[in-house]
Amino acid sequence: MPKILVVDDEDDLRLLYADELEDEGYEVVTAGSGQEARECLAREPFDLMILDIQMRGESGLDLLKEMVREREELPVILCTAFSMYKDDFSSWLADAYVVKSSDLSELKEQVRIILAKKKSA
Repeated sequence: MPKILVVDDEDDLRLLYADELEDEGYEVVTAGSGQEARECLAREPFDLMILDIQMRGESGLDLLKEMVREREELPVILCTAFSMYKDDFSSWLADAYVVKSSDLSELKEQVRIILAKKKSA
């Protein structure tokens, strides 16, 4: 069963993503900050990370850039309420970019696509 790390500083969204993705058959671990995400990544392997861009304290883009510098090969979906970040060059480091919505169908589709690519690689 693929394991997904969901990183978002909003408790309600973390819970929603976890519930929806678990219903799809994924194992989900959540983190409320970049630091919590680092701790999770150091503790166990993941198949995919869903990462909020605008979090209190640290930007998700900062965490993404750090992961790239350290040659982490974990696929990342950036998920944000602001479509303007799509034009930020740093966001191009991610495997996918999804604008937050109450309809999680686009996010779930990107999860399926990325995990299928990873499985076939």
